[in-house]
Amino acid sequence: MSKNLTHKILEAHLVEGRLVAGEEIAIRIDQVLLQDATGTMAMLEFEALGLESIAAEIAVQYVDHNIIQTDNKNADDHIYLQSASARYGLHFSPAGNGVSHQVHMERFGIPGKTLIGSDSHTPGAAGVSVLGIGAGGLDVALAMGGYPYHFPCPKVLGVELTGKLPDWVSAKDLILEMLRRFDVKGCVGKIVEYFGPGVLSLSATDRETIGNMGTELGATTSIFPSDENTRAYLKAQGRESDWTAFSADASAEYDEYEKIDLSKVEPLIAKPSSPGNVVTVREVAGLKVDQVIVGSSVNSSYRDLMVVAKILEGRHACPWTSLNINPGSRQVIENVATGGGVMSLLRAGARIHEAGCLGCIGMGQAPGTGQVSLRTMPRNFPGRSGTKDDLVYLCSPETGAAAAIKGVITDPRDLGDEMPYPRIEDPKEYIVDEFSIVRPTAELRQTTVVRGPNIAALPAFDALPPSLETKVVLIAGDNISTDTIMPAGSKVLPLRSNIPAISRFVFAALDEEFPRKCVEAGAVTIVGGENYGQGSSREHAALAPRFLGVRVVLAKSFARIHMANLCNYGIIPLVFVNPDDYSLINIGATIVYRDIRRSLIEGAAELPVEIDGKTIRAGLRVSERMRRMLVVGGALNMVRQG
Repeated sequence: MSKNLTHKILEAHLVEGRLVAGEEIAIRIDQVLLQDATGTMAMLEFEALGLESIAAEIAVQYVDHNIIQTDNKNADDHIYLQSASARYGLHFSPAGNGVSHQVHMERFGIPGKTLIGSDSHTPGAAGVSVLGIGAGGLDVALAMGGYPYHFPCPKVLGVELTGKLPDWVSAKDLILEMLRRFDVKGCVGKIVEYFGPGVLSLSATDRETIGNMGTELGATTSIFPSDENTRAYLKAQGRESDWTAFSADASAEYDEYEKIDLSKVEPLIAKPSSPGNVVTVREVAGLKVDQVIVGSSVNSSYRDLMVVAKILEGRHACPWTSLNINPGSRQVIENVATGGGVMSLLRAGARIHEAGCLGCIGMGQAPGTGQVSLRTMPRNFPGRSGTKDDLVYLCSPETGAAAAIKGVITDPRDLGDEMPYPRIEDPKEYIVDEFSIVRPTAELRQTTVVRGPNIAALPAFDALPPSLETKVVLIAGDNISTDTIMPAGSKVLPLRSNIPAISRFVFAALDEEFPRKCVEAGAVTIVGGENYGQGSSREHAALAPRFLGVRVVLAKSFARIHMANLCNYGIIPLVFVNPDDYSLINIGATIVYRDIRRSLIEGAAELPVEIDGKTIRAGLRVSERMRRMLVVGGALNMVRQG
């Protein structure tokens, strides 16, 4: 039987279950990626497992989020991560070396491998044909320890690409086209597999852009075939020996099918405040632009920075538009410098920042009140930039460069009257820089783990009682992101290793009194709409609410990673059997779940929910394994009990 590429990789790593869409499967994980904002908690969880060393083929701890050091907190976390990496056998990439996705692709990605990362944009590994999946920190910690990764078997959406992108249109416009077609939840429960003759026109870094931002479709991950373009990239990185050809069979079948003619794609832009709010650039052209940022976790490669440098060559950014460049890695900026791009950017008035996530996660670069910011980043959720009521648009490097020159949103094709389109070829041989990466050694295994005052112990959680009586303290709408549940930014991110401290900020954007109300209620139900928990993999959006007493989230539907994180910490994810029942619940309502422990143990698919004396039905759509962890109070409790 002909197979698609997704099933070939999954079959090669399958340890439990069947490849039937919706059924829970478990796969062996080859590689593990961590970043500092979520990696501190993941490392604490790994230590709680009591293991002496990692069991995965390789695990890499990156410092790319909390790189602004305004006090001791981030520095404390970094030395903890470095010393723990040394002790347990992880590679360590320090602050300034680069964004996890870019560096992992440069130095560690191997076609056909599986990768789990404590960052939702781990699917960017599709650039070198790695099946990369974002997950919560506890799942990542377990994978480091050699445990398989459990998740619902996805459907496979085959996207056939034909043609070639025209001038002034790039890979970012292609993924924005996907978002225009599918929005932010159209690919939930799916892996997006790209195939067809058009794939050959996309470089490895183009594919990383598409895979990275494919997360915003709600997809489990994305994958590209490993072909001569993959080989050329790995060869240029000095790693041709890591290359293996992988592709779907000629007559492979897909659960769903889409076709895109690349020659018909045009410059697109996502308006505030959702990656799915996509229109053509021409529809918003002329709007004054105050800030342009190129780079961060996506569109931060050599090609992306060089195309901006070439467009700006001999020009200067508009006086009222701040132009910022966030390289993906130290290696990227070294190669851009060798290609002459740094001088062009500097003379154009660009601010070149250190390699890191920065403004994408609200760590600096916040726009002013009422200012319009164009960014090549993957997300523009409300307030994510660090500015309340922000106006963040997502676009390609070409559209960003055009706006920087003109001072208003400009279709980059309009620059064609002034200059030829600079098509950038990736270097045949990159300047390779891996000197900053600390590799594990026997000597480093003797390192003592350093825990500063910002490193707090993991909270312990009790098992599920026979019945639950809870209060509703918050009712949320559709597409609530983990940014809304657990904010990022320079004020909150440094508290990621201290759950009691960070819990004070849960749902701060919706209700600053939420933590106090939870404490007063004792046991809490949160009511949510569709796609509850979209966005980042941050497990703190489950862990901190659990610390505050949240025991149930009753929603219309859940995002994949967040639902898994809720179960990992003993929060029961229930769905309305009748979505109209959502409107029956008011803040302050008492919700009782009678015999809920027995319902979980006996495998009930639905259970009665009493709301101020009225009864509705709620669905419990979790696996048998998730039921076991919910009963005992979370995944760590289940692992410890054997």
